[in-house]
Amino acid sequence: MEPGLTNMDMLVASITAMDRGQLITTLREMQCVFPLDFTDEFLGTISLERLRHITLAASLHKLKACA
Repeated sequence: MEPGLTNMDMLVASITAMDRGQLITTLREMQCVFPLDFTDEFLGTISLERLRHITLAASLHKLKACA
């Protein structure tokens, strides 16, 4: 980990670097305490920024639930 970078910084950087396929795979494989029941059509048509936002929100919720 680079000096000065937090785990949050690294999570955001990781999600920012993902393409649509990687983001969808991440969401599909994520084990959450709530269902992530987005359709393939929805995930394939929303903006990349919105998909990143959803992935980040789900990731943060998962981290909080596991803490």
